[in-house]
Amino acid sequence: MQGVAGALVVPACPVSCAVWGMNQQRKRPFEALEVAVRAVRVLRSAVETIGHKDRALEQQLRKALSSVPMNLGEGRRRSGRDRLHLYRVSAGSADEVCIALRVAEAMGYVELEDVAEGLELLDRVLAMTWRLTH
Repeated sequence: MQGVAGALVVPACPVSCAVWGMNQQRKRPFEALEVAVRAVRVLRSAVETIGHKDRALEQQLRKALSSVPMNLGEGRRRSGRDRLHLYRVSAGSADEVCIALRVAEAMGYVELEDVAEGLELLDRVLAMTWRLTH
């Protein structure tokens, strides 16, 4: 949900902590996960547009795009090397989405303006996952 000036508004805890990516102990959102979900939402129509012209690219894009928040979500509940591995997988998927969108733009399936916000959000996810893994 969006609040003033596009700020992320997360519903109040207790009932929806697990659903909205809240850390139940700190009652704060896991920012990387929230940004990744926002990227999925922002890129939804571009992915559909790509699917009208290249079904295989759309399917690969959907899998990679959904992998970003899913691996972040799973990783936050793990520890040690499991956590780092899942965060790295998420980063790899985010990079795959970026490349797929560049390919789609190069093929003329979408305009750069159509995917720019999503690319910026994915760049933020990549920066956050870098900090989480290094």
